[in-house]
Amino acid sequence: MTKKIRVLKASGTSYEIGFEHGRSYRADIRRYTEERIRLVCQGAWSGGPLPRAEVLAIAEACLPDHEAYAPELFQELQGLSAATDLSLAELIIVGGFTDFVDTVYSVSRQKAPRLPIDDCTAFIVPDSAANGAGFFGQTWDMHDSATEFVILLNVRPDNGPHSLVFTTTGCLGQIGMNEHGICVGINNLLGADGQIGVTWPFVARKVLQQDNIDDALACITEAKLAGAHNYLLFDGNGRGYNVEAMSSHHVITPLTDEPLIHTNHCLLPETLRYSQERPAASQASSEARLNRAEMLLEERPLTIDHLIALTRDPDAICVRAKPPMHVESCGAAIMQPRTGTFWAVWGLPAENEYEEFKLG
Repeated sequence: MTKKIRVLKASGTSYEIGFEHGRSYRADIRRYTEERIRLVCQGAWSGGPLPRAEVLAIAEACLPDHEAYAPELFQELQGLSAATDLSLAELIIVGGFTDFVDTVYSVSRQKAPRLPIDDCTAFIVPDSAANGAGFFGQTWDMHDSATEFVILLNVRPDNGPHSLVFTTTGCLGQIGMNEHGICVGINNLLGADGQIGVTWPFVARKVLQQDNIDDALACITEAKLAGAHNYLLFDGNGRGYNVEAMSSHHVITPLTDEPLIHTNHCLLPETLRYSQERPAASQASSEARLNRAEMLLEERPLTIDHLIALTRDPDAICVRAKPPMHVESCGAAIMQPRTGTFWAVWGLPAENEYEEFKLG
């Protein structure tokens, strides 16, 4: 029996949305937060072991940047905190873990080799390759302990657009689309230049507060980023961008008539110099997924069925957990902004069915 993705509908003020999120998943959020803090303290993902108090102090130092960057989202975080009895610093860690470990690595001056955390495969299919209505999609790959916490937020803020947001309990947002057709997704990168700054869930959700892709792009390029992520943007007018965004530098690649595809290694020398070398097996996985996705996206015209099949690909893209990294495809999302259609799947796409949702 396949398992459906849990959906939370929340509306009202930013604080009320955060409180409802926290109230609905309080036990999950508290358990997931404790696990993520433990992983940071262990040091495999952040370059070396650290005491809990030092880890929390680094997260606390990031709070002013989050509040200045997106005050309404900071209020949502405060609502989450009130409902879960977790500190704002703890919630920064559980939501922004993959950026936060870049920050810890740099701020604490850790220099040991780090394990990469996730292995997402993301793509933008232009309108011209999909019968006039293109797609954005990706797998969301993470340590397999994260799978049970995957949810879909259906949020209607008082002062912002209606959005569907693929995420995990306690995290403001990871992948999504809003009523204006703005789509955002990510791949984690292994940055060596992390800093005290803004973690990527705030960036993704601020993108979804925008009504045009130019302002959405500025949410990435003008942010003081805590860590390294690759961001993909696509809209209902067929415009799209890929942004390899390190803390210290970013490079923008516009969408053309061919699909934009990205996995978890930097593709450009300008950003590669700010990244940490990936372990050989992880680099090989990232390159194999990129090459496989390129091959699977050669067909024309591309349809939703092609893209669902891509996320289920057993050769490289649908990742199953194995030691020592225990990374798996915890879920996936595909969006068609021109029609406002959002497909989401919980867990391994190869073992579960996509569900269809609509915006607008």
